[in-house]
Amino acid sequence: MSVNTPSQKQAPEIPKITPRPAPAGSAMAFLASRLRQVGIFIALVVIIALFQGLTQGNLLTPRNVTSIIGQNAYILILAIGMVMIIIAGHIDLSVGSVVAFVGAMSGILIVNWHWPVWLGILASIVIGALIGAWQGFWVAYIGIPAFIVTLAGMLTFRGLTQMVLQNVPITPFPPEYAEIGVGYLPDLAGGQSVFEPLTLILGFVAAIALLAQSIRERRKRVKLQLEDEPLWWFVVKLAFMLIFLLAITFVLASYRGTPIVLIVLAALVLGYTVVMNRSVFGRHVYARGGNLLAAQLSGVNTKAVDFWLFVNMGVLSAIAGIAFTARSNSALPNAGNGFELDAIAAVFIGGAAVTGGVGTVTGAMIGGLIMGVLNSGMLLLGLGTEAQAFIKGFVLLLAVAFDIFNKRRAANASK
Repeated sequence: MSVNTPSQKQAPEIPKITPRPAPAGSAMAFLASRLRQVGIFIALVVIIALFQGLTQGNLLTPRNVTSIIGQNAYILILAIGMVMIIIAGHIDLSVGSVVAFVGAMSGILIVNWHWPVWLGILASIVIGALIGAWQGFWVAYIGIPAFIVTLAGMLTFRGLTQMVLQNVPITPFPPEYAEIGVGYLPDLAGGQSVFEPLTLILGFVAAIALLAQSIRERRKRVKLQLEDEPLWWFVVKLAFMLIFLLAITFVLASYRGTPIVLIVLAALVLGYTVVMNRSVFGRHVYARGGNLLAAQLSGVNTKAVDFWLFVNMGVLSAIAGIAFTARSNSALPNAGNGFELDAIAAVFIGGAAVTGGVGTVTGAMIGGLIMGVLNSGMLLLGLGTEAQAFIKGFVLLLAVAFDIFNKRRAANASK
C-alpha cells in the first residue's frame, strides 16, 4: 500500500481559457450589442442627409464644408481634452474662459509687445498648461470636486480676460498668426487645376494608412483569438470611414484645399487616439473613471492622473484659443462664450458615459461634427438663435437618455 506524499501529488489542472466567440445570432442582434457605437454613425448620416435635403443641396457645397471645419475646429480641439476629462469622471466648465484668456494674452504678447509669432504662440500654450496645473492641483491634491474648481475658473479667467483687455479688443494680428485660423496649405497647381493636388495626395495617403492599419489590427486580434467583430461589420464600418474621408478630400480639393487648422486637428486626433488606446496613461484614465477604488488598489496613481488630465486640458484650451483668435483676427473680451457647453455636448453625443469610464476621441469628433452640421444647417435655414439653442439642447438630452437606455438594456440582458 503506497502513500502519496506531497511531492507525489499531481498539480491541479489549470482550466483552459477559451476566447470569447463572436456574437451569435442575426446581424440585428450584433448591431443591438453595439448600439452606442452604431447609433452615432447613423445619427451623423441622417442629420447630414436631412439638412442636405432641407437646404436644397447647400449644406455640402465645398465652401460650406470648409466653413463647417473652420468654425468648429476649436470646439473639436476642446472636445479631445473634454472626453478625457469626462472618461475620468470629471467635468471642466472653464475651457471657454481659458480660450478667451489665452487669446487675450497672445494679443498682448504678439500685438502689443511685438513678440515673434512663434514665441507668442509657445508662451500662450505654456500659460494654458499653467492654468491647467492650477486647476488640477485643487482637484487632484486638495480634493475639491472638479465641478466647483472649474466653475470658479470659468468666472476667474473670464474676469481676468476683461481686465487684461480692459474690455477693448486687440486687433489685427500679424498675417502669419491669422493663417493658423484661415490659411490653407499651398496649392501645388497654382489654382490651375479643378482639384487641388496636395489635398488629394494627403487624402489618399490618409485613406491608405487607415485601410492598412485597420486590416493589420484585425489580423492581430484574429491571431490572438480576441476578435469578436463579424467580418461583414468590419467591412461596412471601414468602407463607411473610407468613403467619408475621400468625400471630404474631394470636397476640400474642389474649393481652396486643406485648411491649416484641419492639419492641426488631424494631428491632435491621431496623437490622442494613440495615447488613449495604447499608452499606460490612457489605460489609467479609463481605469480611474471606470472604478476609482479598483484603480487605486491596482496601483494607479489617480491623483497624478487627475493632475495631468487638467494640465492637458489647459494645453488644448490654449491651442483652441489660438485657433479661434487667429480665425477672428482679434482677441475679444467675450470670446469663448458657450464653448464649454458645445464641447461637453459633443462628448456626450459622441457616446461618452455620464458616469465616466466610457468614451473615445473618435466618438467625440463625430459628436462635434453632429453639432457643427446642426449649427450650419439651422443657419442655412434661417432659424433664430433661440430655435438653435432649443434643438441643440434637445439633441443633448436625447444623447444622454440614449446612454441610460443602453446601460439598462445591457444590464437586463446580463441577468
